[in-house]
Amino acid sequence: MFLQRLNPSYKAVTIIVFIIFLATIFEPVTPLLFLIWTFVVTFLFGGVSLKKYLLYFTPFIIFALGMLWTSIAFADTPNNPSDTISLFGTSLPKESVLTALALSLRVLNVAALSLMFVFTTNIVHFILSMMQQLKLPPRIAYGVLAGYRFLPMLKDELMIIHDAHRIRGVNQAKTMREKWQNYKRYLIPLLASAIRKAERTAMAMESKGFTGDKSRSFYRQFSIQKQDFIFSIIMLIGFTISYLISYQLG
Repeated sequence: MFLQRLNPSYKAVTIIVFIIFLATIFEPVTPLLFLIWTFVVTFLFGGVSLKKYLLYFTPFIIFALGMLWTSIAFADTPNNPSDTISLFGTSLPKESVLTALALSLRVLNVAALSLMFVFTTNIVHFILSMMQQLKLPPRIAYGVLAGYRFLPMLKDELMIIHDAHRIRGVNQAKTMREKWQNYKRYLIPLLASAIRKAERTAMAMESKGFTGDKSRSFYRQFSIQKQDFIFSIIMLIGFTISYLISYQLG
């Protein structure tokens, strides 16, 4: 898909730029239209599963609704009756309602743009791209990659420790306090295993000549191509159209 083929670093910078643009908007129409545009781009060019997307997007919807309700509920009492909106039989300041909508939609836009990046980007490619395009020091980059690779290994190690305790007849936890005691019991062997894996990884990297030199070569090369600029243009068109419609509506 189109979004998966983009340069990860360029895509991240582009998304951050539009998040900054949205931070300067204090009316609800532009964020609402741009949110719709982001959904269209994500599903049309990203091949993202709708069910998976909604699973991750739902918490942000709940958070945005909470922010909307809080901002409206604690709004100041309107002084001028002509500048109010009647909502559920209550007169509320029009400016406060519009600001609350703008803030809530801004949260949803940040979530939508972030999920667009997360669902269409390979984390390994992203780190390699940051080293090549954004000059991230290799020591930091490969440390992050090693930690990322360790996460599923630690999960498997935790299951092994858990099964080993069961074989030895350790009572299974039923209450929260017993579960907490179990996790404390698992912590030391899990930490020892992680240290051994980290030492072996460090020795393997040193034996293969890794020095953290920034001038190192890369087997997998990343570059900024024409399709990356097309992505920026697509997002800019959506933002510009959203802003112009909002301007026309006053």
